[in-house]
Amino acid sequence: MRNIYSMARAKRRWRREGATRAATDNVVSATEAAKNFGALVDRVRDERHSYVIERGGIPVAQIGPVSTRRFTVRDFVELLESTPHPGEEYLEAVERGIAEMNREEVPENRWEP
Repeated sequence: MRNIYSMARAKRRWRREGATRAATDNVVSATEAAKNFGALVDRVRDERHSYVIERGGIPVAQIGPVSTRRFTVRDFVELLESTPHPGEEYLEAVERGIAEMNREEVPENRWEP
């Protein structure tokens, strides 16, 4: 476990090396992050902000939203155009399947099979 002297020395070294955080970064202490981790994750998801987690005044971790690839309508159209067109036999099989699944389940006269 670090003592207070080594933590202060590490903090001075971090500042001396020019490590600065952007003004837009939200800073959270490690204790606060641990106590309210669920709420922190919710804020990351809802607000799409990154948070820097500090222990003893030194940044040790960052939590932020995962960048996801957006799949647009244009991407979908390109995907459809790049795939081969299904054959007539396949389309007829789909039509037969749809007709089979859409038939009445209960006969008109319940007394006849």
